[in-house]
Amino acid sequence: MELWLTEKQTENLTMSCRIRETLFNGQSDFQKVEVLDSYEFGRMLVLDGVFQTSIADEFIYHEMIAHVPLLTHPAPKRVLIIGGGDGGSVREAVRHAAVETVEMVEIDGLVVEVSKKFLPEISSAMRDNHPKLQLFIGDGIAHMKKIDNHFDVIIVDCSDPIGPGVGLFSREFYQDVYQALKPDGLFVQQTESPFYHQSLITRINRDIRDFFPITKMYLANIPLYPGGLHSFTIGSKKYDPETVVVPDPLPFSTRYYNERLHRSSFVLPNFVQHLLK
Repeated sequence: MELWLTEKQTENLTMSCRIRETLFNGQSDFQKVEVLDSYEFGRMLVLDGVFQTSIADEFIYHEMIAHVPLLTHPAPKRVLIIGGGDGGSVREAVRHAAVETVEMVEIDGLVVEVSKKFLPEISSAMRDNHPKLQLFIGDGIAHMKKIDNHFDVIIVDCSDPIGPGVGLFSREFYQDVYQALKPDGLFVQQTESPFYHQSLITRINRDIRDFFPITKMYLANIPLYPGGLHSFTIGSKKYDPETVVVPDPLPFSTRYYNERLHRSSFVLPNFVQHLLK
């Protein structure tokens, strides 16, 4: 009997993957957690039935959410990652020589433990207890409220705006992010599909602009996510990600990100520009 996992991406659209084997199926205090070995994407992390990451294409998401902000800031010594329990954003962040500490706050400890066991390629920095990493299991929203003028870069590597991730897309949260950053700090957040989540993107962009003088969206092609086109939004107090000088070649190897891609990712189709106006 064939096994398929179907994600309901919108009220009118689903995406299905044929599954070779279920490696883990459990329930945390927050969500259903699964690791599935698929024919098309290899091992996949799935939360509450929603595809989160896969061995096949995770490098695109993690390189773009980490390297764009960390190479925009000239000296990102202190980095905070909210979410990112699979460990991919941490893996990329610790590769930057300027980064001294990466503080990571993930609400669901089961996601961390499952990723360490079944997704070693993604979770390598967590598995190896990287000396730059400080890992905390807890509520990132509550954690943010305690911080003032401390971080150079904040990476909000969150799931969709449902369940435990919904508060990470609020105006109040963006105000807390602004307070937690240093006077020249910046942050980035994954902000969903510009085709299927247009009203959300418009609201997010408006809320972030109310706090950050430089607010820019950029895009990446990620096959696992709805429509294949995914957006990220940067809120920066000082540095413009479109004018920064990115090293070419980079001081470390990448599979997706490069200097020219950094610049081109901010070139938005007209329909996306319209959403931001």
